[in-house]
Amino acid sequence: MLNAHTIDTLADFSRNDALAAGFSTAKVNQWQHLHDVYYGPAKANKQRAKALRRASEGRFSLDQLTLIENALKPVANPAARMRLRLRLLATAMNYKALRALIKQLVPKTTTAPKKGVRFTASRNRTRTMTVTADERDIADIEHLISRDIDPDRPASGQFLDNFLTTLRDGVGVPRAVPRPLLLIPLPDYTRIVAGDGDDITLGLTDGTTMTGAEYLTKHHADTIEVAAFHPQHGPVNLYRTERFANKKQRDLARAAMPICPVPGCRHGADSCEIHHITAWKFGGETNLDNLAPLCRYHNGTNDDDPTNPRRGRVENISGTPTWVSPRGYPAENTTHPYAPKRTLFARSAPAPAATVEPGHGAASL
Repeated sequence: MLNAHTIDTLADFSRNDALAAGFSTAKVNQWQHLHDVYYGPAKANKQRAKALRRASEGRFSLDQLTLIENALKPVANPAARMRLRLRLLATAMNYKALRALIKQLVPKTTTAPKKGVRFTASRNRTRTMTVTADERDIADIEHLISRDIDPDRPASGQFLDNFLTTLRDGVGVPRAVPRPLLLIPLPDYTRIVAGDGDDITLGLTDGTTMTGAEYLTKHHADTIEVAAFHPQHGPVNLYRTERFANKKQRDLARAAMPICPVPGCRHGADSCEIHHITAWKFGGETNLDNLAPLCRYHNGTNDDDPTNPRRGRVENISGTPTWVSPRGYPAENTTHPYAPKRTLFARSAPAPAATVEPGHGAASL
């Protein structure tokens, strides 16, 4: 029955018959799952029929179909899982190519650390407290305790002083500080507004993320503010007259690069300083194509003089601030891969894009 090794052979699959024929329980369980996916009861019958037709016409092997289903198990939303399944079945390919496509399309899943507060024993009259919480809560705390610190003194001790003051004086930590920009490609925004954004991950300029569904639930407002982006040149609203970036320039610079662009840096743009790519002292203008958010450390170590490369510098490459090594090799910071160049324009031909700022939090389309 199973010699053909394609989905058609499972149309009349019987678990008991397969076990009686001597197949291993693990293999039988795989086939049972495939049978349930392609032939079992389903609400989205049209979509399931389309998947079955593609699996059959593409002559995907049972091993390939099992590979697909194993990759889709962590995708909780059934509609999102079916969309990914159909994309993976769209073109016949060998096992190696299919595995590469899965790696490209299916979101990676990692086990999140357990939330909580942990304390160590005393050592030399000090103790360590470790807090693991929702990324939004930690981002709000980081922003609060990093305000008004002296840039000429080490930051860590000042963070501690501000943190203890916040706890002891009962100041509290405001939510949604400081109104981070949320980057949304227009095609995804259309799906989100239609209520179909569960599987869409959006990046914020404070280094955090949220799903399209979370955005729709928590941050959708009646009033929006729009700023245009160009797929090659980045934000198009340009100003040239002042030494220091104004608020709109800072907002657009954060939208163009929502994290410090140096590879491996974790600092979101909201906690960064606005850096002149061509230094002001070398004639650089306060113009959006010459601005980039850099964390305090990397702003201080950036090679402002391109003729004397030592530690690398940030340059504007096709509208995106990008770190370039001392030997001239550009490298992206993939810690928070939501820059507009990647999310707004990488998946399709250039399309209009915009920055949307709801009344309760900013967002970029």
